[in-house]
Amino acid sequence: MSVKTFFGFKEVDETAKQNLVGQVFSSVASKYDVMNDFMSFGLHRLWKRDMIAKIAPHQGMKYLDVAGGSGDIGFKVAARGADVTLTDINADMLQQAKRKALDRGKVQGIRYKVEDAEKLSFADASFDAVGISFGIRNVTHIDVALREFYRVLKAGGKFVCLEFSNVDNEYLRKAYDAYSFNIIPKLGGIVAGDEASYQYLVESIRKFPPADEFENMIKSAGFSGTGYKKLTFGTVAIHWGVK
Repeated sequence: MSVKTFFGFKEVDETAKQNLVGQVFSSVASKYDVMNDFMSFGLHRLWKRDMIAKIAPHQGMKYLDVAGGSGDIGFKVAARGADVTLTDINADMLQQAKRKALDRGKVQGIRYKVEDAEKLSFADASFDAVGISFGIRNVTHIDVALREFYRVLKAGGKFVCLEFSNVDNEYLRKAYDAYSFNIIPKLGGIVAGDEASYQYLVESIRKFPPADEFENMIKSAGFSGTGYKKLTFGTVAIHWGVK
């Protein structure tokens, strides 16, 4: 009997989700950055700045960027002297990061590797910090990925995650839902030529656990000193934990 999971609001076979998510990101890769600016009104840049401050990159830090996408976090961490391994399960997204790095002259201090967050190829205790930005909700087994992050961290290493969260205020939540479901997919159709992928992205946000539940998942993976900070009325949250 097949095990079911959610791809957005659709129930699918667990084994199919990874490929379906891969199709989404292959489709939107070339317009990923510009759509982030449109969807968030540029706020994603401020959210990522706060995430980087929590990572606290420094010279010689070994940093693993999981689901690194087009490289926004990895590039900035590398610019502060860290040794960055930028990974993504989607080769098209990783190629987009490589192109952007070449365009901006960011060729030092970054390695690129296709990696599955649930089956990282790295040895135990390989990194000083592990981060994932807007990627954990797309993982089929979030608990498995969190245990992998814990495994590859050195003792005392830090995990930092930036992800969409739950808006607590009822009135703001209604306005946010109206914008998300009525505007973002249409915008995706106009800008990226792919309305369906952005419909999935909106739905995947709503299926992600509330911030307190996700913090408990991080604790269950073995992390201590966990916490989270909500930003922009709770639309996103930065989560952290220490090995």
